[in-house]
Amino acid sequence: MTGADVPKADVPKTDVMNRWLLPALACAALGACAAPPVETVARLGSGAITPDLLLTTGPLEGGAPAAQLAPVDILELTPEMKDFLDEHMTERQEERDRLRALIYAVIVEGTFDLVYDESTRTAGETFRDRRGNCLSFTNMFIAMARYMGLEAKYQEVDVPPDWSLNGEAFLLSKHVNALLELSYGERIVDFNVYDFKMTFDKNVISDRRGRAHYFNNIGVEHLLGGDNALAVANFRESLHEDAEFTPAWVNLGILYRREGHPEYAEAAYLQALRTDHRNLVAMSNLANLYEAEGLTEEAAKYHARVQTHRMENPYYRYLLANEAFVNGDYRAAIDHLEFAIDKRDNEDRFLSLMSMSYLMSGDRESAQYWMKKAEVAAREDASKRRYHNKLELLLGHDPED
Repeated sequence: MTGADVPKADVPKTDVMNRWLLPALACAALGACAAPPVETVARLGSGAITPDLLLTTGPLEGGAPAAQLAPVDILELTPEMKDFLDEHMTERQEERDRLRALIYAVIVEGTFDLVYDESTRTAGETFRDRRGNCLSFTNMFIAMARYMGLEAKYQEVDVPPDWSLNGEAFLLSKHVNALLELSYGERIVDFNVYDFKMTFDKNVISDRRGRAHYFNNIGVEHLLGGDNALAVANFRESLHEDAEFTPAWVNLGILYRREGHPEYAEAAYLQALRTDHRNLVAMSNLANLYEAEGLTEEAAKYHARVQTHRMENPYYRYLLANEAFVNGDYRAAIDHLEFAIDKRDNEDRFLSLMSMSYLMSGDRESAQYWMKKAEVAAREDASKRRYHNKLELLLGHDPED
């Protein structure tokens, strides 16, 4: 495989709706095993391609000066935004009233009409276009909340991976939403309420990390559009904001590999692994690179690490359980689910499948036990009703009674 054969979807992008499509890969954020750091020695190059070199120059420029980006303030409010907020600002000064007024104006009232699309925008661009992805909306909401005197921060959310049914690929999200730190408690504002759950792993990040997400996303958009100069410039800007933001290192590697510079791709992947030695996105891409370059032993080593981590992932084991259930191997499904539930005991879909696996095995008592746990774990009212009906069926009752 040449660099040009790298699938264009093999890129990390921030958004709950813009997911990473990656071959044979496990979710790094959920890797529970304490694996030792991987060896990060260059096999293709001499090691002279340093991180500083990757951030300043490279073969894509062809000797020309690197593209310079115009200054961007992703949280800048336009005069139109300020006018809009002033119109909706409540005269009462309590935090609760200000937050309620902001959410009503932007989300509830029905006059703002935010529309989801795949593009990443600044706060001002999102307000102007009334469009954007989840990072775009988060930029706009944080900027607006701060204007109204509210303490708003970026928050990263690890949305669970979603493997394909053959287990060879999965979709992995790196989602960003807004966290409001108020005097009476924290509030999360998320523009993808259907997928977000409070049980997901999450952590507050700095504005610089938020900007790293932004420039990385813009770089991905240019990469997919074929504008290499702007793609590499945005990936570098992302890393200038946060040198430990591994998705940008990985994307630099993907770009260099696609354009036929495997030594530079290797250097970028290795730097991602130095930053996060459990980053399986970088590890999988590095394995594929070595395989394409004929370094089969090195490729096998990284593929083995990916496989080990994948089997440690509760969501991958849930996939295997689901496959086993469909194939009628209920004992195997229960074994996989025991592992998954040990790692994530509040995932109602794990608990529900465990219940159905026991039911199909003929163990009605265990089926009832696990479906009760699924009902308790379900957070949304609709989910509670769904599992309640299943529970009533297992008990032999009419769910409509």
